[in-house]
Amino acid sequence: MSAVVPVGGKSGGKSGKGKSGGKSGKGKSGGKKAPQSRSSRAGLQFPVGRVHRYLKSRVSSAQRVGATAAVYAAAILEYLTAEVLELAGNASKDLKLKRITPRHLQLAIRGDEELDTLIRATIAGGGVIPHINKALINKSKGKSGKVKMPVGTPAKKAPLPTGGKSGGKRGGGKVGGE
Repeated sequence: MSAVVPVGGKSGGKSGKGKSGGKSGKGKSGGKKAPQSRSSRAGLQFPVGRVHRYLKSRVSSAQRVGATAAVYAAAILEYLTAEVLELAGNASKDLKLKRITPRHLQLAIRGDEELDTLIRATIAGGGVIPHINKALINKSKGKSGKVKMPVGTPAKKAPLPTGGKSGGKRGGGKVGGE
Protein backbone atom coordinates (compact mmCIF):
# COMPACT_ATOMS: atom_id res chain seq x y z
CA MET A 1 0.00 0.00 0.00
CA SER A 2 1.30 3.40 -0.88
CA ALA A 3 0.47 6.59 1.00
CA VAL A 4 -1.52 9.12 -0.92
CA VAL A 5 -0.57 12.76 -0.29
CA PRO A 6 -3.11 15.35 -1.41
CA VAL A 7 -1.76 18.06 -3.72
CA GLY A 8 -1.92 21.61 -2.27
CA GLY A 9 -3.56 20.44 0.92
CA LYS A 10 -2.29 19.78 4.42
CA SER A 11 -0.66 16.47 4.98
CA GLY A 12 -1.27 14.63 8.17
CA GLY A 13 2.43 13.95 8.77
CA LYS A 14 5.27 16.23 9.75
CA SER A 15 6.55 18.07 6.70
CA GLY A 16 9.12 20.30 8.36
CA LYS A 17 7.16 23.46 7.69
CA GLY A 18 4.81 25.40 9.92
CA LYS A 19 4.61 25.70 13.69
CA SER A 20 3.87 22.13 14.55
CA GLY A 21 7.15 20.31 15.05
CA GLY A 22 9.99 20.05 12.57
CA LYS A 23 12.91 22.40 12.18
CA SER A 24 12.45 25.95 13.37
CA GLY A 25 15.11 27.31 11.04
CA LYS A 26 17.23 28.99 13.72
CA GLY A 27 18.87 25.99 15.29
CA LYS A 28 17.48 26.83 18.73
CA SER A 29 14.69 24.63 19.90
CA GLY A 30 13.43 27.20 22.43
CA GLY A 31 11.72 29.38 19.80
CA LYS A 32 12.80 32.78 21.27
CA LYS A 33 14.68 35.06 18.91
CA ALA A 34 17.94 36.72 19.88
CA PRO A 35 17.51 40.39 20.80
CA GLN A 36 18.09 42.71 17.88
CA SER A 37 18.99 46.39 18.21
CA ARG A 38 16.79 49.05 16.70
CA SER A 39 19.76 50.22 14.64
CA SER A 40 20.20 46.82 13.01
CA ARG A 41 16.44 46.57 12.41
CA ALA A 42 16.53 49.94 10.67
CA GLY A 43 19.74 49.07 8.80
CA LEU A 44 21.70 51.94 10.35
CA GLN A 45 25.10 52.35 11.94
CA PHE A 46 24.08 55.21 14.22
CA PRO A 47 22.53 54.26 17.60
CA VAL A 48 18.74 54.65 17.40
CA GLY A 49 18.27 53.97 21.12
CA ARG A 50 20.73 56.65 22.16
CA VAL A 51 19.20 59.19 19.78
CA HIS A 52 15.78 58.36 21.24
CA ARG A 53 17.08 58.90 24.75
CA TYR A 54 18.56 62.27 23.80
CA LEU A 55 15.34 63.33 22.06
CA LYS A 56 13.33 62.42 25.16
CA SER A 57 15.67 64.42 27.38
CA ARG A 58 15.24 67.54 25.21
CA VAL A 59 11.43 67.72 25.32
CA SER A 60 9.33 68.70 28.33
CA SER A 61 8.07 65.94 30.60
CA ALA A 62 4.49 66.20 29.28
CA GLN A 63 5.48 65.52 25.67
CA ARG A 64 6.21 62.17 24.12
CA VAL A 65 8.67 61.14 21.41
CA GLY A 66 7.63 58.53 18.87
CA ALA A 67 9.83 55.54 18.13
CA THR A 68 10.10 56.39 14.44
CA ALA A 69 11.35 59.90 15.24
CA ALA A 70 14.57 58.43 16.62
CA VAL A 71 15.02 56.23 13.55
CA TYR A 72 14.46 59.19 11.23
CA ALA A 73 16.86 61.45 13.17
CA ALA A 74 19.55 58.74 13.33
CA ALA A 75 19.22 58.15 9.58
CA ILE A 76 19.65 61.87 8.85
CA LEU A 77 22.72 62.09 11.09
CA GLU A 78 24.23 59.02 9.46
CA TYR A 79 23.63 60.39 5.96
CA LEU A 80 25.21 63.76 6.74
CA THR A 81 28.20 62.10 8.40
CA ALA A 82 28.72 59.79 5.42
CA GLU A 83 28.50 62.74 3.02
CA VAL A 84 31.08 64.81 4.91
CA LEU A 85 33.42 61.84 5.34
CA GLU A 86 33.23 60.98 1.65
CA LEU A 87 34.13 64.52 0.61
CA ALA A 88 36.89 64.75 3.23
CA GLY A 89 38.28 61.40 2.10
CA ASN A 90 38.38 62.66 -1.48
CA ALA A 91 40.21 65.80 -0.30
CA SER A 92 42.81 63.75 1.59
CA LYS A 93 43.24 61.44 -1.41
CA ASP A 94 43.81 64.45 -3.68
CA LEU A 95 46.61 65.58 -1.36
CA LYS A 96 48.02 62.00 -1.37
CA LEU A 97 47.42 61.45 2.36
CA LYS A 98 45.78 58.50 4.07
CA ARG A 99 44.53 60.30 7.18
CA ILE A 100 41.64 62.76 7.30
CA THR A 101 42.65 65.92 9.18
CA PRO A 102 40.62 69.00 10.19
CA ARG A 103 42.02 70.69 7.08
CA HIS A 104 40.38 68.06 4.87
CA LEU A 105 37.07 68.50 6.70
CA GLN A 106 37.30 72.26 6.17
CA LEU A 107 38.03 71.87 2.46
CA ALA A 108 35.19 69.36 2.07
CA ILE A 109 32.56 71.44 3.88
CA ARG A 110 33.49 74.80 2.36
CA GLY A 111 33.80 73.26 -1.11
CA ASP A 112 30.19 72.02 -1.05
CA GLU A 113 27.59 74.78 -1.30
CA GLU A 114 24.84 73.01 0.66
CA LEU A 115 27.11 71.78 3.46
CA ASP A 116 28.64 75.25 3.70
CA THR A 117 25.24 76.82 4.38
CA LEU A 118 24.35 74.03 6.84
CA ILE A 119 27.60 74.02 8.84
CA ARG A 120 28.48 77.59 9.79
CA ALA A 121 30.94 76.63 12.51
CA THR A 122 34.64 77.35 12.88
CA ILE A 123 36.71 74.20 12.47
CA ALA A 124 39.76 74.27 14.74
CA GLY A 125 42.90 73.64 12.69
CA GLY A 126 40.97 73.86 9.42
CA GLY A 127 42.79 76.84 7.94
CA VAL A 128 41.26 79.01 5.25
CA ILE A 129 39.95 78.33 1.77
CA PRO A 130 42.53 79.19 -0.91
CA HIS A 131 41.29 82.24 -2.80
CA ILE A 132 43.08 85.08 -4.57
CA ASN A 133 41.09 88.17 -5.51
CA LYS A 134 41.02 88.86 -9.26
CA ALA A 135 42.32 92.41 -8.75
CA LEU A 136 45.55 91.01 -7.28
CA ILE A 137 46.34 88.74 -10.23
CA ASN A 138 48.61 90.23 -12.93
CA LYS A 139 47.06 90.84 -16.32
CA SER A 140 47.99 88.67 -19.32
CA LYS A 141 50.98 89.54 -21.52
CA GLY A 142 50.40 91.94 -24.42
CA LYS A 143 52.05 92.17 -27.86
CA SER A 144 55.28 93.59 -26.48
CA GLY A 145 55.80 90.60 -24.19
CA LYS A 146 55.82 92.74 -21.06
CA VAL A 147 53.43 92.18 -18.20
CA LYS A 148 50.88 94.95 -18.00
CA MET A 149 50.80 96.63 -14.61
CA PRO A 150 47.48 97.33 -12.91
CA VAL A 151 46.24 100.91 -13.17
CA GLY A 152 47.60 103.27 -10.51
CA THR A 153 50.91 101.52 -9.84
CA PRO A 154 54.25 103.22 -10.52
CA ALA A 155 56.33 101.84 -13.38
CA LYS A 156 59.58 101.73 -11.36
CA LYS A 157 60.23 101.90 -7.69
CA ALA A 158 62.27 104.85 -6.49
CA PRO A 159 65.55 103.94 -4.78
CA LEU A 160 65.43 104.02 -1.01
CA PRO A 161 67.25 107.01 0.51
CA THR A 162 70.47 106.22 2.31
CA GLY A 163 70.82 107.51 5.82
CA GLY A 164 74.05 109.44 5.72
CA LYS A 165 77.69 108.57 5.07
CA SER A 166 77.53 104.93 6.04
CA GLY A 167 78.99 102.67 3.45
CA GLY A 168 75.96 100.44 3.39
CA LYS A 169 77.25 98.28 6.20
CA ARG A 170 75.75 97.98 9.61
CA GLY A 171 77.46 100.11 12.18
CA GLY A 172 79.79 101.57 9.59
CA GLY A 173 79.18 105.15 10.67
CA LYS A 174 81.08 107.00 13.36
CA VAL A 175 79.73 106.60 16.86
CA GLY A 176 79.74 109.31 19.50
CA GLY A 177 81.44 112.03 17.44
CA GLU A 178 84.85 110.43 17.18
